Amino acid sequence: MGIERHHSPRLLLRGGLVIDTAPHPVVHPHTDVLVEEGRIAAVGRGLPFDEADTGLEVIDARALIVLPGFVDTHRHVWQAVLRSAAVDESLDSYLGRILGDLSGRFTPADVYTGNLLGALECLDTGVTTVQDFSHVQYTPEHSAAAVEALEEAGIRAVFGYGYPVFDDTARRADWVRDVRTKYFPSREALLTMALAPVGPSFAPPETVREDWLLARELGLPIAVHVTAGPVAMRPIAALQEQGLLTAGTLYVHGNSLPDSELRLIAESGGAVAITPAIEASMRFGAPMAGRLRRAGIPTGLGADAVTSAPGDMFSQMRAALMSSHFDGNGDGEADAPTVKAADVLRMATAEGAAALGLADEVGSLGIGKRADLVLLRADALNLAPVAHDPIGAVVTAAHPGNIDTVLVDGRPVKRHGQLLYGDLGNVLNTAHRAAERLVATG
Repeated sequence: MGIERHHSPRLLLRGGLVIDTAPHPVVHPHTDVLVEEGRIAAVGRGLPFDEADTGLEVIDARALIVLPGFVDTHRHVWQAVLRSAAVDESLDSYLGRILGDLSGRFTPADVYTGNLLGALECLDTGVTTVQDFSHVQYTPEHSAAAVEALEEAGIRAVFGYGYPVFDDTARRADWVRDVRTKYFPSREALLTMALAPVGPSFAPPETVREDWLLARELGLPIAVHVTAGPVAMRPIAALQEQGLLTAGTLYVHGNSLPDSELRLIAESGGAVAITPAIEASMRFGAPMAGRLRRAGIPTGLGADAVTSAPGDMFSQMRAALMSSHFDGNGDGEADAPTVKAADVLRMATAEGAAALGLADEVGSLGIGKRADLVLLRADALNLAPVAHDPIGAVVTAAHPGNIDTVLVDGRPVKRHGQLLYGDLGNVLNTAHRAAERLVATG
């Protein structure tokens, strides 16, 4: 039913406008990219190849922009079936209606549908890696459905096992252990796992300690929402006081945190995921991109909740860039831009991969990296001509409709502008039925 993924083809992308993103974004015109066994084997001009080699597919990329696949560092993928259900709502309203009411009505089948639809949306819009902050684990069956849907979609994902916000009975360490053992025996697979606990901003210290020690026991990284209060006004310092400040932790949002908290994140080897569209619409606080840049903290972008904001990375890059031009210090005054288009593109690729602990695998076009790639039509009316500033054009002018091809592990999941999932109509029909039932009962 899904995308064929028994093997990764050998591909040669010929003569594209290649944008690499590490150590900094740079443009390479008229450049080839060779993909073998799911990895980038070579990048350069005029790479030699045998025209009689029937095992090599050559793609004419002369009218294409070739760049690493986007990395979404924070998204509640299961919410895809609730798309645009809370566009004009406040954070409190979102918490009460989406997480307090509708999420409790999700059956495992609904979670499967939401995760499959959400993951396919990611791939369709060029997001090849997603951190799925999945706080809908009401039963082991819900967890199984979420993971199996990600696997079916064929996306690279970090499954963040999260507890339902308003159901303490579902906070079960034995369920977490079972999911870890059954689905995530290693970190070498397309799908890996993290723990996504409630965290020190919202839970008492004893609960936080139990969760952090569970993550240590299972060898899992942590992804956690942070804000100043209501429980801990200085949540990062609270972790430090308990000896729980751990390298590789991904902190989400943090708009209300003072600079002293950001320094602790930087010094501890943590990273931050920002979701600029949601943070603006729900009024989380001043934009974060500039502050994080100045603090030296690896920063990733995320769509967060498609209940209230767009789900494509182009929208997130624009939101991050435009919002960073104002109030970067949180003082209400306009500042000189500290975040440029190249910085934002790096957040959406290489820096996002680093924030998820995947810098050695994805996010740039280094030799040996997994071949997760996005190819854009450079001759599209809204992009041409790209000669002036290709990086700026991708960040400020491109949109999902410009995507020609998407590769994950060297395997095409989208070609010629069409997603290659074989039963997309059934997914959409099932999603419509689930949405109608959830809204009717809610």
